[in-house]
Amino acid sequence: MTAKPETNNSGQETQRQRPSWDQYFMDIVGLVSKRSTCVRRKVGAVLVRDKRILSTGYNGAPSGLRHCLDIGCLRKQMKVPSGERHELCRGLHAEQNAIIQAALHGVSIKGATMYCTNHPCIICSKMIINSGIKRIIYKDGYSDMLAHEMLKEAHIEVSKF
Repeated sequence: MTAKPETNNSGQETQRQRPSWDQYFMDIVGLVSKRSTCVRRKVGAVLVRDKRILSTGYNGAPSGLRHCLDIGCLRKQMKVPSGERHELCRGLHAEQNAIIQAALHGVSIKGATMYCTNHPCIICSKMIINSGIKRIIYKDGYSDMLAHEMLKEAHIEVSKF
């Protein structure tokens, strides 16, 4: 963090702490994840280029469809472990929604950084690779070794925050 001088009510100089850009966008990812409608995991993603937000996404059912919060979780009912059988879910992942929202609104994400609450799964990783995203910063891990390997092979910079 960078300290910036300020003056208090008494005219004395004080120091104000500003978050780094990575901290700033990770804080925003946390807020975005609160919109999630998944009953198992709250995930958020933010796409950024040149210190500007391009798109955001959180995990949940497609627009206009009933959410798992309302009708229950199929994966939970079927006792599907985390990270397996992604097709057995009503929801889209946060990373997918961020990419889709950018496409829907005609926003190029080539060369962008993706900030995520979690490391992307293999499905999201393949979308990230093909969409031209160059950097991923995530908060929590996710055990998907194929995702790790493919992102490395694609020369996408991946960093745990």
